[in-house]
Amino acid sequence: MLLIPAIDLKDGQCVRLKQGDMNDSTTFGADPAVVARRWLDAGGRRLHLVDLNGAFAGKPVNAGAIKSILAEVGGNIPVQLGGGIRDLDTIERYLDAGITYVIIGTAAVKNPGFLRDACTAFPGHIIVGLDAKDGKVATDGWSKLTGHEVVDLAKKFEGYGVESIIYTDIGRDGMLTGINVEATVTLAQALTIPVIASGGLSNLADIDALCAVEKEGVQGVICGRSIYTGDLDFAAGQQRADDLNGTTA
Repeated sequence: MLLIPAIDLKDGQCVRLKQGDMNDSTTFGADPAVVARRWLDAGGRRLHLVDLNGAFAGKPVNAGAIKSILAEVGGNIPVQLGGGIRDLDTIERYLDAGITYVIIGTAAVKNPGFLRDACTAFPGHIIVGLDAKDGKVATDGWSKLTGHEVVDLAKKFEGYGVESIIYTDIGRDGMLTGINVEATVTLAQALTIPVIASGGLSNLADIDALCAVEKEGVQGVICGRSIYTGDLDFAAGQQRADDLNGTTA
């Protein structure tokens, strides 16, 4: 079970939002590279970056912060990135810069042909982020709710060749109310590709619950607000997951 620290970038700083609201943000680090080093030193095996400004603008915005993080990590662990990725040129630039996985969210829903082309051009490097509320997919930085069912879209995108799916429960994101394990498992059982849980991780009990369903296809979990507030000790959480599943770093 991978515990994946999230670094959400807004105006060049590391922040956390509540339920995706750009007007309800808390800054947890003025230097994203320092934050990245913190999680690398704590035993992180992958980083999750989100260009929040880019998600709303529809194009990359926090390029400088992303570059500084990649320089700090130095290729020691994979880095996945989402936010404002709308064309193949952007994907190519990010991969050339050192990003391992590119996360496509809104563009996957609005322009499935683009997603198919991305999977063909960059096999093994494309992750789809499906953000949902009450089982319905949201787009445009969670500002618009569609009529698409999460499972239906995920199965469609699996056929395109995506590497994995990140499933976020919008109602829980940044609220420390616990992962929606049931919905995550339902999605994982419908697919053959891995699912990464996101939204609401709060404590070791959530880690226990996720480890119990890892065999259903749940590969990991995005760690956000809880590891910044101290509600969850990241290193202890990853160790707990390793102990439960009999693995080592």
